[in-house]
Amino acid sequence: MRASLLLILMGLPAVAQEPPQSVIPWLSDSIASRIPPDGRIVDERTVEQLPDPTIGEPPVTAPTETTITTQPLGTTRRDAVGLISPARSGLPADAVAGSDPARLADLLARQPADALPAMQDLLLTLLLAELNPPRAAADPDALFFARIDTLLRFGALDQAQALLERAGATDRQAFRRWFDTSLLTGFDARACDAMTANPSVAPTLPARIFCLSRTGDWPAAALTLETGRALGRITPAEDELLAHFLDPDLFEGLPPPIPPRPMTPLAFRLLDGIGETPDTRALPLAFAVADLRPTSGWKAQIEAAERLARIQALAPNRLLSLYTERRPAASGGVWDRAAAIQALDAALLAGRPDAVADALPEAIARMEESGLLVPFAELYADPLARMRLPPHAQAHAARIGLLSDDYESTGETHPGSFAAAIARGAPDLVPPRTGLEQAIRDGFTNPPPDRLLRLAADDRLGEALLEAGLLLADGARSDPQGIADALALLRAAGLEETARRTALQLLLT
Repeated sequence: MRASLLLILMGLPAVAQEPPQSVIPWLSDSIASRIPPDGRIVDERTVEQLPDPTIGEPPVTAPTETTITTQPLGTTRRDAVGLISPARSGLPADAVAGSDPARLADLLARQPADALPAMQDLLLTLLLAELNPPRAAADPDALFFARIDTLLRFGALDQAQALLERAGATDRQAFRRWFDTSLLTGFDARACDAMTANPSVAPTLPARIFCLSRTGDWPAAALTLETGRALGRITPAEDELLAHFLDPDLFEGLPPPIPPRPMTPLAFRLLDGIGETPDTRALPLAFAVADLRPTSGWKAQIEAAERLARIQALAPNRLLSLYTERRPAASGGVWDRAAAIQALDAALLAGRPDAVADALPEAIARMEESGLLVPFAELYADPLARMRLPPHAQAHAARIGLLSDDYESTGETHPGSFAAAIARGAPDLVPPRTGLEQAIRDGFTNPPPDRLLRLAADDRLGEALLEAGLLLADGARSDPQGIADALALLRAAGLEETARRTALQLLLT
């Protein structure tokens, strides 16, 4: 096998560094439009198949000018598939039924990655909820793929993978996303098994070559690479990367392949396979999931967990387990956060209120500067509330409690502040003192604007909620009227808990 590979790979052309590619709207360009030498554009909207010597010559179907979508009566559209039942989501079944999918997709693409955690939770609920699909959708999958792409943009790979598997990923567009997701979550063997069983869904020839090698058919992988090179269906950069992956010994002592720009999940997996794992810190959030593997360094695991926990894509307990895994090896940055958490954790476990009071301010400061105060509150609000702390530490514990799920009980046991009044749903108890507090009070006492109310009344509540997310995109620096309007809409929609948590995060983070 190695001998045959050697003969094939010796034909590998020299590869010069390619200019940076433009930013793409999707995590991967696995099947982004590409113009082969014959001028035909190959992308996910055509079903043209490339020659594959392992399966024979498949038929070629030319793209048509018009796509007609049909659906048998009684079938469930993928737009309607979700992971959260209507009873749990708190959203009406027709929350998006009156919206244009293109408008929803645009709003989803504009949602900020650094949104307030309460609004991020609401967005994830909207993305994962079982809802009646838009009635006027020309493309029955448009909203479904917009939801999947948004989940992946925020690094919520497990949720995206589960949603794809529930809806079915047997067509090229869905399989492409499932394949990319599987590459980053470590389930590439399963994805390759599915591709082997149904070769027509292979997103690209490089993906097919990778899967042939993953299933142990190295000669077929090498032959397919040679065929793709001869037909001009593999770029020089893909050729070099695949060659290194198929026979790394041949390139021992030579510089590694130049990572593609933008990075794709397949390229990431190939580079990882030859020991040249790319640094994920400059890559989209979805790639951070790969750093959670035990094979990654401890620092890389913590940094990836922080990025994902910051946008609610990772449970806080996972972050805590990493912080406390071992003793910090240095100081500064992530090490200071780990040390602060370990000191507080040790004091709580020992049941020493004085030690907790000493460790708490440092832990809060370190987590606040890294944008992780809300996950911190989810972890520590309850044990802090159950401990009799010295007076000078009670204000810190109250702040953490107000940022947790127990905000209302914290507001009752620590009254007197405007934040405590908001936590109790009684903004009139304490007069506002700042412009931000006034905007929040207006949101709890005034109705939402007519425009947002009309959207909600026309079965477009989801659309209105996404617009509210944009009004709050700058957090406490958002326009005061926008803050008031967004909070008023949340309350009018029956999302009182989200409104209070959002207001408290505006005030306290």
